Amino acid sequence: MVDLFIDRVLLKNNKDQDELDTEREIVTRLHNRILMLFFASGACETCQRFTPTLSNFFKRLTDEFYVDRSAQLVLLYISLDHSEEQQEVLLKNLPKKCLFLSYEDPYRRELEEKFKVEELPTVVVLRPDCSILIPNAVEEIIHRGPGCFRNWKEAAELIDRNFMIKEDFEEKSMRSFTDPFRRLKYKVEDEKKAKKKNVRRLGGGRLEDVEMGVGADDKDGGGLLW
Repeated sequence: MVDLFIDRVLLKNNKDQDELDTEREIVTRLHNRILMLFFASGACETCQRFTPTLSNFFKRLTDEFYVDRSAQLVLLYISLDHSEEQQEVLLKNLPKKCLFLSYEDPYRRELEEKFKVEELPTVVVLRPDCSILIPNAVEEIIHRGPGCFRNWKEAAELIDRNFMIKEDFEEKSMRSFTDPFRRLKYKVEDEKKAKKKNVRRLGGGRLEDVEMGVGADDKDGGGLLW
């Protein structure tokens, strides 16, 4: 999916319409996510009626007001408008987290041809590897709502970072945090056992003498030098 937009300029649907134009920014935003390409135009009345439904669908899957963790989902509006005024008709009703390809960008026509868009609106759903999951998900989004994302995720075989249940996550976290201390504890205990063996071998010297490198015979003046 990332390759589809490398060297392209994607825009954020915020007040300043900031550009997402570096490879690093695009990779960070698109990697390991399902992508919805929303082909539409502000001049299309059907697109105008569908946009609030799509916006609500996306928000309920990605907005922390509705979910604990945002779904691995990106919405990208491919503007097939003929002017900035037409483009703004739909942008103002799309979520702020939405990205868009400007009406001035000729690449929009390449994408329209590539994905064989024949009607508006069209929502092409792509797997992370850019293969088509659903050629047009408009009807599914209208009739099934956010519930259909579970099927998309399974079909796309997403690497789900949030898949573990809470108990497994906590156990893994505790194990990760305590492992270094436990290894240190065992290392100290093993060293103490080894030193005690040296004490017995040398005839019963004190542990602190062994730690100083002093044998039992050394204290009488006739031992080996360590």
